[in-house]
Amino acid sequence: MTEKQIAEKHHATFEGLRHFDEYGNEFWLARQLAKVLEYSEYRHFLPVIERAREACRNSGRATEDHFEDILEMVEIGSGAKRELPDIRLSRYACYLIVQNADPSKPVIANGQTYFAIQTRRQELADDEKFARLTEDEKRLAIRNELAQHNKYLAAAARDAGVETSLDYAIFQDHGYRGLYGGLTARDIHARKGLKKSQKILDHMGSTELAANLFRATQAEEKLRREQILGKQQANQTHFEVGQKVRQTIKDLGGTMPEALPIPDRGIKQVERAKKKLEKKK
Repeated sequence: MTEKQIAEKHHATFEGLRHFDEYGNEFWLARQLAKVLEYSEYRHFLPVIERAREACRNSGRATEDHFEDILEMVEIGSGAKRELPDIRLSRYACYLIVQNADPSKPVIANGQTYFAIQTRRQELADDEKFARLTEDEKRLAIRNELAQHNKYLAAAARDAGVETSLDYAIFQDHGYRGLYGGLTARDIHARKGLKKSQKILDHMGSTELAANLFRATQAEEKLRREQILGKQQANQTHFEVGQKVRQTIKDLGGTMPEALPIPDRGIKQVERAKKKLEKKK
């Protein structure tokens, strides 16, 4: 089975389990998800859900928005029914679950990639305000989000043993090399034709910024989830995450980040223009 066939299979599988409530909100049921992820018994799946809940809390999100304990009526034979505890899951909860499940199972390994990209795409699609933004406004929004996540990534890297500013620069370079097909931060800087004082993240379009946001969030979660220790291990982890994001872009038929167009204006210019416009209002 090719990578494309695997991706299509998992898209059909996971989306086929999706439910909608009376308000049009999508959700999944834990018992159904457990079967698709090949857990023989639901009780073996519960520890995975608890790890996902903990990851949700650690990310600063309200767990009750993503994990809702419910009672479901199920048939037990001869037309009889009884209530069984279940959990109503958001797309983000499903994503956290597959991230915390057994990656040795092919269905979970592919599910990790699937939910990573789909969760982010759904978040952006659901945000009507974001959809109405201009390209520069989208750049500002994602750049600000990336700045915040880079702080989380730096903290996770520090916990792993990346201590000095030089250590962190090397760590970041590994992430870029994975995502940009071997290009270092210096290579990307030169490719964009930037001055020494200019930051490469400030001269990316919204699509390129989103790819780097994927890289940062996934690297942070992997460092913490797998309790990575040591600078070399942290660097390798960041490189592999970058490679995985790059492969996902390729699988989806997207443009590689180094080939994306460079915006005419840097983020600082966009911010100044925005402030000037707001003063006129």
